[in-house]
Amino acid sequence: MPVRPLHTGWTLRAIDAPEDAPQDASVDGPVPASVPGCVHTDLLAAGRIPDPFLDDNEERLHWIGRTAWRYETTFDAPETAQGADRVQLVAEGLDTVATVVLNDVVLGRTANMHRGYRFDVRDLLRPTGNRLSVRFDSAYDYAETVRDALGTRPNAYPEPFQYIRKMACNFGWDWGPTVVTAGIWQPIGLHAWSVARLAEVRPLVTVDGTTGRVEVHVTVERASGQANDRPLTLTAEVGGQRAAVEVPAGATAAVVAVEVPDVRLWWPRGLGEPHRYDLVVTLEDDRWERRIGFRTAELDTTPDADGTPFTLRVNGTPVFVRGVNWIPDDAFVTRVDRARYAERIGQAVAAGVNYLRVWGGGRYESDDFYDLADELGVLVGQDFLFACAAYPEEDPIGSEVAAEAREQVVRLMPHPSLVMWVGNNENIWGYHDWGWPEELEGRTWGLGYYLRVLPGVVAAADPTRPYWPGSPWSGDGSLERGLHPNDPAHGTMHIWDVWNREDYRHYGTYRPRFVAEFGFQAPPAYATLRRAVSDEPLTPSSPGIAHHQKAGGGNDKLARGLEGHFPPPATFDDWHWATQLNQARAIGFGIAHFRSLRPLCMGTIVWQLNDNWPVTSWSAVDGDGRRKPLWHALRRVYAERFATLQPRNGAPALVVVNDSATPWLASFDVRRLSFGGDPRAKATLTVDVPPGAAVTVALPADVATPDDPAGELVVADTADADRALWLFAEDVDLAYPAPAADVAVTPAADGVAVRVTARTLLRDLTLFPDRLDPAASVDRQLVTLLPGESATFAVTGPPALAALPPAAWSAAPVLRTANDLVR
Repeated sequence: MPVRPLHTGWTLRAIDAPEDAPQDASVDGPVPASVPGCVHTDLLAAGRIPDPFLDDNEERLHWIGRTAWRYETTFDAPETAQGADRVQLVAEGLDTVATVVLNDVVLGRTANMHRGYRFDVRDLLRPTGNRLSVRFDSAYDYAETVRDALGTRPNAYPEPFQYIRKMACNFGWDWGPTVVTAGIWQPIGLHAWSVARLAEVRPLVTVDGTTGRVEVHVTVERASGQANDRPLTLTAEVGGQRAAVEVPAGATAAVVAVEVPDVRLWWPRGLGEPHRYDLVVTLEDDRWERRIGFRTAELDTTPDADGTPFTLRVNGTPVFVRGVNWIPDDAFVTRVDRARYAERIGQAVAAGVNYLRVWGGGRYESDDFYDLADELGVLVGQDFLFACAAYPEEDPIGSEVAAEAREQVVRLMPHPSLVMWVGNNENIWGYHDWGWPEELEGRTWGLGYYLRVLPGVVAAADPTRPYWPGSPWSGDGSLERGLHPNDPAHGTMHIWDVWNREDYRHYGTYRPRFVAEFGFQAPPAYATLRRAVSDEPLTPSSPGIAHHQKAGGGNDKLARGLEGHFPPPATFDDWHWATQLNQARAIGFGIAHFRSLRPLCMGTIVWQLNDNWPVTSWSAVDGDGRRKPLWHALRRVYAERFATLQPRNGAPALVVVNDSATPWLASFDVRRLSFGGDPRAKATLTVDVPPGAAVTVALPADVATPDDPAGELVVADTADADRALWLFAEDVDLAYPAPAADVAVTPAADGVAVRVTARTLLRDLTLFPDRLDPAASVDRQLVTLLPGESATFAVTGPPALAALPPAAWSAAPVLRTANDLVR
């Protein structure tokens, strides 16, 4: 029988708000509460608090995380409870320190956001008027109590997030607000059942040649009483095949296996179709159903002459990971529904992404997230939830970690998109490089989780997927071999000297095997900033802009990142454009270099795809869902078929990368031109690139050698990929012409078409229609045009766009080029 939701009639009340709670918040309530939901969103909906995402409102709402709250509802017992052997209250997620009470009887206490709970309630139910309440004590109070009992441990931020099993970035991050939530954040309801139920279902999906096999391991929970202690029938059906076994009387575990001949494999994007099959498991009246995919996933880390590779193989085929890091898409995670997941993952796919890394300071995402990844053929790597801190291994944390890990591995293992479990984010690296041993003084810090507990859980519950102890991590035996955990030659690495200290050209000095994090900041779209910040005027250091920059010294690093590339911006609009362009240039430079190293390097995972509120950050898509110029740069450098001009032996060379499943025979028209479009030298190069390969071709000397480095460029054009460019100096040293173009605007079905014809070289031509209407967006950015060339920009937006004069589209801050910044 299904779980009957208990999602209506809830109210919310503060129990003991701290003294600094504002009087106008009226926290004594009660206020209507949404379930699933959280305190912040309920108070916001009731008009009791201002929007924490706007201006610096967040600072005045920290009291919410230090307050105890009570959710309460009443309900009548469902008809299904009558005559059922068992009735259980099922709480799929409580955030976080909860006491659950039904009809004045305490059912239990919880302290883990990442687990679900069941409570037997049959004997407590009344026909009508049942009163259910859930008290949430302050997460701060709990975490600080654990910290005081177990001893302090270092972390990246002055918040106690590692002492409680709760989403760490609730406590703030260098891109996120401090909004310590509480609430019934996952479904809650009553489950009435008899005889037995499927307490746990673990489908181990494997492939042998053309035969797919599903070995279904189940845990059975039986109702009490001798009448129910009898043999049961367990069945599994998939791909038109069915198998059944008898579960002996008293047994609480069983296995049933089904084989599917001539199975169609699940493939990641670009390598085949993501075929899926319905798997149905039944035990008497209980039914469990999921969509699965037949595929293999392995890591090749066999040492070679260059160190330790890190190559993901799916169905035996090496995959170059074109990835992005994923954080929770909203600081209030219950606001993210399937449609929003579809929009955000769709944006990733449209940018050429084939891999999402779910970062360890957030959450295990909802089934909608992984189901969409399954459907779209997007690979997923899942961090266990440990990030940037030393974590105690003693109880009460240790036992919660083991239980949480088991539950989440079992929940997510049916998804074929999930190809890797990773033990933590930066914690082993932190121990080595961030001064932790001196602070710890021998206290536990989490290594036992990463090397023993978590791999043990994965091996026992889901041996079909690889496990990697950390990100970064240099491979098995790293500690014994004395390897640094962030060694570029071994396993995975993070690159953060770029952005923090080094110019982005420093990416070119690395020869990594796999880059699991690297990034560069920029502000969000102008319309996003203008919605979130009411400063007049806007400046890079105005109060609202400063509050929406959470990285220490972030704006100073933005300014330093421009040095050597662009002059200091003269206006806010120039600052906004220059920093967004520089972010796109930085990441595009790094990815092009790393991809050109294939097969030495077999993956890049950009920090980060998305934001959880409107903020200056490393994201490609901002907190309001708008695509920054970086997104458009990713679409170019993450194309399956990609050409780039890279330095080789002191001169530019053409590197052609083919991540597709078919050979690529490409003809390139390569020209050295003056900025005025006058030809200096040219060549035609034919390149035959096998699937999954990169081929380097030297340019003829006359094409590669400039007469005037400040006023020439090389372009490589082909019919099958975007244009590759080579400039012989940085922008600040180039003799760009003043930009000149003809702009024509015509109405379109869903907006307007803006056609730009260059009268001079236009470098990184970009249109910002959100400057004209916040609802407007554009299909392309960062287009470089030679004199006489044209590009048409499809702008989607309200009908009023068509009434704007052409002059509105033809000048800054709407139409921008790199030329604007260098005069």
